[in-house]
Amino acid sequence: MSRSAMRHLSARLRVVRGSYEQTCRLRACTVRQSSRYSNPGPRPQYAAPSHLPSFAPNDIRSGSGPEIDAQVAVSNPHDAASAAQEYAAFRAHHIKRMRFAGVGLLVSMTGLAVLLYNLDLDELDKKGSKRLAHQLDASSNSNAKFHGREVHIIGAGEDKKILAKDEQETELVETGTSSVPYFPRTVYLPSSSSPSDAGSAAGAAPNTSVNPGNVRNEEEYTLVGLGIRTVSFLSIQVYVIGLYVRNSDISTLQARLIHHVNPSASTLVPAEKSQLKGDLLDPTKSTEIWEQLLRETGVKSAWRVVPTRNTDFAHLRDGWITGIKKGTQAAAAAQRAQADVPVETEYESEEFGNAVRGFKDIFTGGGSAPKGSIVMLLRNGNGALEVLFQGQDKTKGLERMGGVTDPRIGRLVWMGYLAGKNVSSEAARKGVADGFVSLAARPVGSVETMVT
Repeated sequence: MSRSAMRHLSARLRVVRGSYEQTCRLRACTVRQSSRYSNPGPRPQYAAPSHLPSFAPNDIRSGSGPEIDAQVAVSNPHDAASAAQEYAAFRAHHIKRMRFAGVGLLVSMTGLAVLLYNLDLDELDKKGSKRLAHQLDASSNSNAKFHGREVHIIGAGEDKKILAKDEQETELVETGTSSVPYFPRTVYLPSSSSPSDAGSAAGAAPNTSVNPGNVRNEEEYTLVGLGIRTVSFLSIQVYVIGLYVRNSDISTLQARLIHHVNPSASTLVPAEKSQLKGDLLDPTKSTEIWEQLLRETGVKSAWRVVPTRNTDFAHLRDGWITGIKKGTQAAAAAQRAQADVPVETEYESEEFGNAVRGFKDIFTGGGSAPKGSIVMLLRNGNGALEVLFQGQDKTKGLERMGGVTDPRIGRLVWMGYLAGKNVSSEAARKGVADGFVSLAARPVGSVETMVT
């Protein structure tokens, strides 16, 4: 017999001998070779070789030969139950992973839908690169517009000025959102026809020396602070809102805020400014400050509301009505805390209920407030509230929608943005607080002279 034939035969003998020895070992596993004086080790587990020669029998390669049958015959009777438990755990694990994947997919799709809904595609094309160098009468965004007028940025940093130019110049303030990028520093609003304002300097005849150029008998208001109102945990922007104060009333408001901190001062030092800002942001102290300031007559102010997305008057009205309800509930709770017996508050009268219905009637009939339109809430010296509106066509002036004479309505709307624990826009409250602190840091009357 040749040497090559002997090599092939020895390989076949090794496979047969290995299978025989494996069967013997599997049968021997059922007998525990140990004494009571020794610790038997764990039972050995044997597995078939992962790679068999090509000439191995088919029954061994397929796992159905006598060696496999012998292994099954001597296996533990509890192996079937263990296998079932292992399969159940395996199946539960993968079902749990599938559920997690499904929840992740749902959250991702929801987030994508919200992102696409809030994405302002019109503004993406208008964004330009920012220039770090000082610019002279040039804009960092050549396509920026404010009410159809070109916007120019002069300078940089804190000394930067933003101007909208055509026949006249209007100074602008950045809002922090690309949907409504700018608010005007000053606005002109119609003069009130109430008797208390008839003798005031700002309410005098048109084009007087007090307010030259006021050919339509309008009054000039200056922006104190602004912020963005957002809703839900996703911080969806609803509108930008800013508080304006009539120029002739700024000195009065300055004095009242300064005397709140230091009755004998004419301006505030840094420590007193920090105290004033803390009081304006404190839930309890801010309520006391604004309750007192808004009950005093003679100061006129206005909120300028510009939606960042298309909305309607009903949605805006519901937000203000919610603020009014919160204000009445807070007043009732404070009244109950002070009195031992239940006392009727000023907001529980029939007259107040009629005033709330009158405020709702201003917005009756629906109507849209598209993105970029302007809603002005004007509060005169007596506290009466007027609602003005200007659509997207800025060539048309403000149109009066209606008003309520009960001062409690305007006071509660103002308090909803400025006082208490939960305000309609915390960003607006902080912006207004910073603005008032800046006013109080200057001598009384200096701001009025500067803006006029």
